[in-house]
Amino acid sequence: MVEFTVPEVDYTRYTNRQLAAVPLAVLAVALLVIAGWYVVTGAPVDPGVDFTGGTELRIATDAPQDEVSAAFSTAPESIRSVPSENTYVLTFQAGGGASTTELEQEAEAAGYEVRSIDSVSANFGSDTQLLALGGVAIAFLGMSILVFAMFRTFVPSIAVVISAFSDIVIPVALMNILGIELSLGTVAALLMLIGYSVDSDILLNNHVLRRSGDFYESTYRAMRTGVTMTLTSIAAMIVMTITATLFGIQLLAAIGTVLVFGLTADLMNTYMLNVTLLRWWKFEGVAK
Repeated sequence: MVEFTVPEVDYTRYTNRQLAAVPLAVLAVALLVIAGWYVVTGAPVDPGVDFTGGTELRIATDAPQDEVSAAFSTAPESIRSVPSENTYVLTFQAGGGASTTELEQEAEAAGYEVRSIDSVSANFGSDTQLLALGGVAIAFLGMSILVFAMFRTFVPSIAVVISAFSDIVIPVALMNILGIELSLGTVAALLMLIGYSVDSDILLNNHVLRRSGDFYESTYRAMRTGVTMTLTSIAAMIVMTITATLFGIQLLAAIGTVLVFGLTADLMNTYMLNVTLLRWWKFEGVAK
């Protein structure tokens, strides 16, 4: 069994400005990436077939990628190789001119074995996108209300909300950079990150605000539990991501990647940004 040893951080060596600078700078860069992506593409993150509509065709062949792409009268929007299964996954945009039946017939005419074919209409994809993103917004709003109801003080509550917001924004920016599309799976990962973030932040706030001991002692106690839980989750997600990538399970690989980035960002935001806001509130008389 792997055990994580959490080193005791001497927070007195760093000013509030020094601690907050890194997470705020990373958040600012992430927001710039998302804003730039929106200006260029018209969307903060590239939506996948689940939301835009289209057809995903999985075929088995050892032919080169260029030959596979040329076998279809409608050019695929994207094509991805899965070497472990000797297959290709082709994505065709909705309204591209070829039906699922025609695509299947063209694949079989070229001598390819059709493993699976899935299609989503553009209207259904648009409705699904609205519901999925609405669900994330409602979950975040509900979390914020619950946090304010629990602590009933502005700074500790807003610290949790800001950390959770950053935990979502940073993985979304990295999705753009790495070419991971927004799908039902990655939306689920973002929802999971809200839960992970709130868990570690509330653990920290509870130890600092409601447990005995001075500020730094309470912070370290929270870190021993919170960092261990988060590192364990990161390790599990890394294993899942590697395994899913090797076996060509794109959905699980995308979910695992988003969670790894989000949980890593959560460590930074919880034990740098949240700690800074709590220390500022506790020692500089903001709450008095």
